[in-house]
Amino acid sequence: MVFLFRDKSIVNIFFLVVLSIVVHVHFLVAAPLIETNTGDGVFSLLLRNYLVGIPQALLFVIYHMIVLFQAIRLNMVLSEWRMFQNNTYTTAMAYVLLSGIMPEWCVISPALIANFLLIWIFIKLTRLYNHPSPKTLLFNTGLIIGLSVICYHPTAILIGVVLFALMVVRPFRVAEWVVLLMGILLPYYFLFGILFLNDDLYHFSSFIPYLKLNLPVAAWSAPLIIRLSVLVIMLISGLVFWQLTHRRMVIQIRKTWGIMMVMLFVLLPIPFIFRQAGLGSAYLTLIPLAAFSANAFSTPRRLTLPNILFWLAIAVLAYNNWVMITK
Repeated sequence: MVFLFRDKSIVNIFFLVVLSIVVHVHFLVAAPLIETNTGDGVFSLLLRNYLVGIPQALLFVIYHMIVLFQAIRLNMVLSEWRMFQNNTYTTAMAYVLLSGIMPEWCVISPALIANFLLIWIFIKLTRLYNHPSPKTLLFNTGLIIGLSVICYHPTAILIGVVLFALMVVRPFRVAEWVVLLMGILLPYYFLFGILFLNDDLYHFSSFIPYLKLNLPVAAWSAPLIIRLSVLVIMLISGLVFWQLTHRRMVIQIRKTWGIMMVMLFVLLPIPFIFRQAGLGSAYLTLIPLAAFSANAFSTPRRLTLPNILFWLAIAVLAYNNWVMITK
């Protein structure tokens, strides 16, 4: 099945749609749920106020459209920067495939919406290298991050990713760091002003991320261990093939992959350090997971290993769908 996505053709979009429906076939029985947490940002408020109560068929369409748009957009970005040897749709395929590995990811949640902002931030970071107007780009990037934190608090961890990217991609200049920090703080400055003028300043603390070490799961189970094991296997396989081609890449592409690597390791602890984030917040890691896993699907000349990984994921997805349909 992997060969269907190793071409760069408009037909691959149709295959992605079919794959998304197969991955989430349980939605044909019950529409995706809307899951929000109190005090994790504006996205939760918007989902509760505007999506709760709408027809289930519309929720089905909304979820698939979000996942497919994010998958195709990420695939386009990586292809644009020539981060793979060949232009394929394997990144989009990996994104759609992994979106159903964890049942907590099969819902409409703030983390699902926040991935739009993560892709946008990554696009901004890829343009830092030799950009003619770095201060403008850095300010806009900081502005997006500040808005992201207000919309979904766990994205605050991306501040570390941006600081690392600025440190690695560009030579140190105090003015650029100040401009970036100004962009991050500006949304909070306006938020403070609006709340102050409306005499609602006591709500300001609810827009500040709250860090607290915790375990995202109450107890380990065999299905959970298998799901996580599949994610690890696909990631390690992708990293192995990525390492084989990494040395032949130009400096700019190496640095872009370095940003993606930092994003992966920075996003992984989110369920453990944000209060009430849960495993659903780990959906943010889907962007770097799909990017690195795609190497295992697009790089090997023989399709034996890619097909094994594909059907291994399908086996887990089949079990997940069976559980969610019968419960």
